[in-house]
Amino acid sequence: MADKKLIVTQVKSAIGGQRNQRETLKALGLRKIRQSQEWPDTTQVRGMINTVRHLVTVEEVKS
Repeated sequence: MADKKLIVTQVKSAIGGQRNQRETLKALGLRKIRQSQEWPDTTQVRGMINTVRHLVTVEEVKS
């Protein structure tokens, strides 16, 4: 899993969401809709993505 990267893109607003979801988006570096960040494919990042899975899309990229 270490050689894979994930591109996480915010597709929905966090307004009206739970506090932990808003903070998870902030921790992933996402502030605006259609903003993307690249992350290593680790279990910690996968857990964060799972928390906000309804607000983001994820693409796997070989590095």
